[in-house]
Amino acid sequence: MTSASGTAGYGTRATDLAALYESISFEDVHRDVLHLFPNQPGHVLDIGAGSGRDAAALALRGHQVVAVEPTAELRAEGQKLHPLPTLQWIDDQLPELLVVRELGARFDVILLTAVWMHLDAAERETAMHAIASLLELGGIVIMSLRHGPIPDGRRMFDVSADETVALGEQTGLSKLHCSEREDMLDRVDVSWSFIALKR
Repeated sequence: MTSASGTAGYGTRATDLAALYESISFEDVHRDVLHLFPNQPGHVLDIGAGSGRDAAALALRGHQVVAVEPTAELRAEGQKLHPLPTLQWIDDQLPELLVVRELGARFDVILLTAVWMHLDAAERETAMHAIASLLELGGIVIMSLRHGPIPDGRRMFDVSADETVALGEQTGLSKLHCSEREDMLDRVDVSWSFIALKR
């Protein structure tokens, strides 16, 4: 795969970033939406899986997980850190998710942690349609949006929760949850929105 523009700045710091991601637990990151993850084993797609922290946590809960990570260096870190039989790594990227769509699978949960704000407006529209097409009836999309200054060398956009919910509704998804919270790494100028959409 060619490098996605939204991945700029991640490959050269993959080892440090993986350690940073792993320093926060899945439960802490997703505390506001933990109740939305199904208790029964299902199929999960983690888009922009990074170090695999979330994908591994869900695999260990009994789910079959496909982890999508377009940055080769981060994907390698994740495969090394989390060699689990129910966790499959794929080199693919938003907005089209062409490789995932070729699997012919549908998912009960699609997770995008700190990913969506890397896409511009046109890419977000394409990506939402792709995501909706991969979701089982009754399935949910859970995503977090970062708000705050853009780090040097990164490609990010200011994306609101309201815009994201409205875009989901245009593809037939409905709002299940929307909340705001402080930054998990205690950065005073960074905050997050957590959104859940249901098909």
